[in-house]
Amino acid sequence: MKIVIAPDSFKGSLTALEVSTLIEYGIKKAVPEAETVLVPVADGGEGTMESLVAATNGKKVEVMVKGPLLEPVQAAYGVLGDEETCVIEMASASGLMLVDLEERNPMLTTTFGTGELLRQAMDDGYRKFILAIGGSATNDGGIGMLQALGMRFLDSNGALVGYGGAEVGRIVEIEDGDFDPRVAECEFLIASDVQNPLIGPTGASYVFGPQKGATTEMVKLLDQYLSNWANLVEKKTGILLHDKPGAGAAGGIGGAFQAFFPARMQRGIDIVIEYTELEQKLTGATCVFTGEGQIDSQTASGKTPLGVAEAAKKHGIPVFVIAGSIGEGIDELYKHGITSVHSIVNAPMTLQHAINRSNELLEFTAEQVMRTFSAVYQK
Repeated sequence: MKIVIAPDSFKGSLTALEVSTLIEYGIKKAVPEAETVLVPVADGGEGTMESLVAATNGKKVEVMVKGPLLEPVQAAYGVLGDEETCVIEMASASGLMLVDLEERNPMLTTTFGTGELLRQAMDDGYRKFILAIGGSATNDGGIGMLQALGMRFLDSNGALVGYGGAEVGRIVEIEDGDFDPRVAECEFLIASDVQNPLIGPTGASYVFGPQKGATTEMVKLLDQYLSNWANLVEKKTGILLHDKPGAGAAGGIGGAFQAFFPARMQRGIDIVIEYTELEQKLTGATCVFTGEGQIDSQTASGKTPLGVAEAAKKHGIPVFVIAGSIGEGIDELYKHGITSVHSIVNAPMTLQHAINRSNELLEFTAEQVMRTFSAVYQK
């Protein structure tokens, strides 16, 4: 019996590799003789770089950059096994997890560090990039990244604007004369499962702003600021970001890539599936285990369990999802190849208690799912 284990991380609790290993422990308790193949994956958010580097026997390069609130942060970029492709994970430099809960404020947070990370990678000679842009703490339209790469933004007095989402509303002119010319020499593949436009009720500010610390009033202002930004970008480049799919990804940095970089966007999970060779590893598999911290209606937008299930469905392989918690709207997932969904929470408990016990709960749940499946499979 061959079992492929391909989960995402449980954010704030376990890495994808740790989740894979714990699921394997549970499976082996139920069926000791099972052959297990571990394929830790990600969908363009945190863990994407680690997954791709591990899958290709690559390496990580540490870089000191400015964090979301301009504090020093030890970030890193990855180099794949081909020694040519560089993976930059936005969350490493500008991620939400880098900002304490009480300090989260997208009016202030900046993508400057992501630009520094990219600049250093170009300094080191790389010209082929995969950009994983999930998990950001920002809503600045990507101007911080552009500032780090030499672009200048002026206010009504001709002075340079500062950093953060609030500063986007002050911009009246874009100067790109000093924008790093090496950008035009590069190839950028943007890993993101977000198709939201830049502005409006389904845009960056309204949909993602609250989870980054934005109040209701902030959301309205941030949307206005990004509208101003989109108007300026249209005037400068002729590109309309306002309702462009994917422009609202990661607080609008998706739009910055679409407007100023030779870039194309692709679902993060599809990129990871390709580089980890998940499709090939599914050959001969009896079943697949995948998972993520929270599974709900958003999973259908292209998150890890959906991508894994779609790949397994081509081979007629059942897929079991193990999650920290289960939200509303999961019925949609079954048509994509997911067989069943299982929460690790087996008794009333707080979120913190579940996180503290996540190791044992995850292993236990995997064991129970495997015991049920093997009993049916062997009949």
